[in-house]
Amino acid sequence: MSAALHRSAETATPPAPSAQQMSAAGLRAFARIAEAWGLNTDEQLRLLGEPARSTFFAWRKSPEVARVPRDTLERLSNLLGIYKSLQILLPDPQAADAWVRQPNTAELFGGRSALDRMLAGNVSDLNLVRRYLDSVRGGGWA
Repeated sequence: MSAALHRSAETATPPAPSAQQMSAAGLRAFARIAEAWGLNTDEQLRLLGEPARSTFFAWRKSPEVARVPRDTLERLSNLLGIYKSLQILLPDPQAADAWVRQPNTAELFGGRSALDRMLAGNVSDLNLVRRYLDSVRGGGWA
């Protein structure tokens, strides 16, 4: 292999994951998050944007072939970001997982839990919780 070809292969950017790959990875991660947070089926459905129950259970059974709408991908992205931020902010995994259900005095939550806010049903609610946690990590509240 020539030096030029060798350098090109080393610096080549891997292809972006497909929507199918992102869906599968997001759904597998969400299943673990749902278990860690103790989410019941109705809470999971609400967080994912209210897909049909049959669709939800098909996603759970075979995430690798799931066809997830863009809205659900955005919800999954926010939920994974929330989970990641909590794991960073609260290194004790049990404390991080419990945080979502605890009453919170921050203005955004008004004494209710972050999960209550997330269960309002809008993707914007998930995004607000994610942005709040990012700001606590030092990213500034916008």
